[in-house]
Amino acid sequence: MITTSKYDELKQVLAKYNKLAIDSVLSYLPNKEPRKYLYDLVSSYPKRPGKGFRPGLCIATCKAFGGNEEMVLKSSTAIEMFHNAFLVHDDIEDESEYRRGSETLNKSYGNAIAVNVGDALNVLSIRPLMENLFSLGPNMTWTVFTEIEHMVRQSVEGQAMELGWIKENKILIQEEDYLRMILKKTCWYTIIHPMRIGYLTAIGDTEDIDKFNRFGYYMGSAFQIQDDLLNLVGDVKKYGKEILGDIWEGKRTLILIHLLNNCSATEREKISQFLNTPRKNRNEEDVCWIFDLMQKYKSISYATKCAQELAGAALREYMKIFGYLPDSEDKTFIKNIILYMIERDL
Repeated sequence: MITTSKYDELKQVLAKYNKLAIDSVLSYLPNKEPRKYLYDLVSSYPKRPGKGFRPGLCIATCKAFGGNEEMVLKSSTAIEMFHNAFLVHDDIEDESEYRRGSETLNKSYGNAIAVNVGDALNVLSIRPLMENLFSLGPNMTWTVFTEIEHMVRQSVEGQAMELGWIKENKILIQEEDYLRMILKKTCWYTIIHPMRIGYLTAIGDTEDIDKFNRFGYYMGSAFQIQDDLLNLVGDVKKYGKEILGDIWEGKRTLILIHLLNNCSATEREKISQFLNTPRKNRNEEDVCWIFDLMQKYKSISYATKCAQELAGAALREYMKIFGYLPDSEDKTFIKNIILYMIERDL
């Protein structure tokens, strides 16, 4: 276990890299018209308090392998822009009402304006990648572009899987299907590609780049399962989104999948009817009933155990990749963040 003092040190490093990335993101936002329904809103999500896992891992990996912040900052900036664009679009697709402690853009301004803001963030993310040309050269700039293209494509494919399950009201989903979905939706863009890009910019070639894939899968899966747990039992002030929101939205989390595969046929049918009801017509009594079932069938404790096992696997992969490197703040940061990801604010 990590002590409180080590958590404090980790949070300081994370906050430092997050600030670097967010300041860089804001520097790329145009100071011009149209402001009211575009550029004034583009900065909304980046300015809200966030952890900054993605730029943190990208920068720390680069530095652990001998690089520096300047080499990787533009790539980290682009990743953070794509991340915020995904958040805007996810909130629309999920009909979410709160993000990072405030109303979502879709709730405040409607879906049409929110979609356009998300699109703008996607477009603006291209500029820092283009500017890599001046510091990384044409070959590495193209390599980073290739990494980003794969990252975004995997993410939208994973999102399509999840949205399809909701659209078709699938209730008998297997655990391996869920893990395949979060590999695409979460692991590639939260862990694997940020670390691959950090490594690439430091080392300068693609040798052994795939060694981050298994590590990122274990770490990213633990991160996503923990995020799903926080949605059910987290502190609303720290979590920043609506507690039980995943149930309201009908998300096929590992917790819900475990419940659906272990509850009675009668209970499963009632859950199916709830999931087949439009969100606006769902009620709090049914949401609380499903949450109670998750506790009854120990679905929450099962998911907690899975997250811990995945984090343990990630630590073993970490030693294979980073074990031989000289000790440094960034090497320690990456090791400690594995446990922090599954213990954060639960």
